Amino acid sequence: MLTVSARAKINWSLKVKRKRYDGYHEIESLMQCITLSDTLTFELPDKAADTITLESDTDIPRDVNLVYKAAVLLQKETGTNKGALIRLAKKIPVEAGLGGGSSDAAAALKGLAELWGVDVSDERLLALGAELGSDVPFFLICGAAVVTGRGECVRAVNVDKEYHLVLVKPAFGVSASWAYGNLGSFNKEDSGTDALIKALNAGDQNEISRHMTNDLEAPVFQAHPIIGDIKNALMDSGAFVSLMSGSGTTVFGVFKDSESSEKAALGLRGKYGTDYLVAKAETIHS
Repeated sequence: MLTVSARAKINWSLKVKRKRYDGYHEIESLMQCITLSDTLTFELPDKAADTITLESDTDIPRDVNLVYKAAVLLQKETGTNKGALIRLAKKIPVEAGLGGGSSDAAAALKGLAELWGVDVSDERLLALGAELGSDVPFFLICGAAVVTGRGECVRAVNVDKEYHLVLVKPAFGVSASWAYGNLGSFNKEDSGTDALIKALNAGDQNEISRHMTNDLEAPVFQAHPIIGDIKNALMDSGAFVSLMSGSGTTVFGVFKDSESSEKAALGLRGKYGTDYLVAKAETIHS
């Protein structure tokens, strides 16, 4: 049996440049994996068979689950006659802006390649990931990366300093398609991504705060003011900066140390109760 963790991510910045001819949006984002994760286990079937069996604690239909789609795609790509029993235990909420489904798909590609003993180059895995979803190539690298195009162009960068986070997600979600579709205008400004990377590595809180931005906050906050309230609550709890991750609805706050984030998480759990996800996490740099 093989066990693999599928990490969540945050967007330190997300700028939407334009809508493309193919219907996707051109973005530039600095993304980083964090310690919150799903768990996937992989086993070969008891009998020699090419059947893919997926057991999951979600209600997502098998045929649209990205883990199942990744397994079928890798089977087809490699021509293997092996199957797998895959178990998926979810901790990353759906429609949260944390990339849970994409991360699960990336973990499935890597885990099944190892389970089946098939030789797939990193370049080919990235191409397969892009077929499955815009964020999947990033999760094949994880760590920190600048993501451009529709999300399929990934440039790994070094953000070596660890950051302590508290994530808050309300009981409802927002689909990425809705958030992008309701964006009123596009960001023509210089990205500031290099300056943000420099600030993160230096631990410069003022510069980090200055360069962190998410263009999708505007439509989501307008439709769901509670998301903006969560951002303010994180700041009131001691975060030196707070931002919605991806298309939401998760908002994360960044704290000066683990003790501060733990104290904030306890207070926010008391404020929001069990209907909200309140989770402490740290960034992962490799």
